Amino acid sequence: EMESKVSEGGLNVTLTIRLLMHGKVRDSQREGLLTVPWLPFLLQSGARINISEGNCPERIVTITGPTDAIFKAFAMIAYKFEEDITNSMSNSTATSKPPVTLRLVVPASQCGSLIGKGGSKIKEIRESTGAQVQVAGDMLPNSTERAVTISGTPDAIIQCVKQICVVMLESPPKGATIPYRPKPASTPVIFAGGQAYTIQGQYAIPHPD
Repeated sequence: EMESKVSEGGLNVTLTIRLLMHGKVRDSQREGLLTVPWLPFLLQSGARINISEGNCPERIVTITGPTDAIFKAFAMIAYKFEEDITNSMSNSTATSKPPVTLRLVVPASQCGSLIGKGGSKIKEIRESTGAQVQVAGDMLPNSTERAVTISGTPDAIIQCVKQICVVMLESPPKGATIPYRPKPASTPVIFAGGQAYTIQGQYAIPHPD
């Protein structure tokens, strides 16, 4: 019942989904903002998109909006990733196409509902969507969130995200969630004239420690 309402867009609740991305994000200092090369295109989904800042190898992409806008944004991401895989394969000798893989960041208090009694819910999601779904056993560092890895064809991923959204709407997080914040990449430190400097972009910046 709930699921059909969600997929028909009748249940247009505002929802936030957090996605963990690796190295796909570039810093564009000229524009003074963080950009994914295809971020402007993603905004066409109607969802609000926010990217965590900082000099990190990982970024959190937060997608907020009505459920249908979130599904649209995920469809765009899944197809874009598939396109990247296809393009990178044209230069390689690999014959089998790797699946599209996305990592969601979900409050640990909701992971129980996502897994279900004895793994029943996660099994049902895998079987009905054809996507692979894995919930990390450990929480992400300094947070109360876990990584949920989903992989498969773009269509399987979209169906899987829809089902995960249903679970998240039916079982809101309990208590306060400490969000995962990626750690900065360790930047090289230079010592000169008794002062330490870190390199940021093309500049050396005095290091307070």
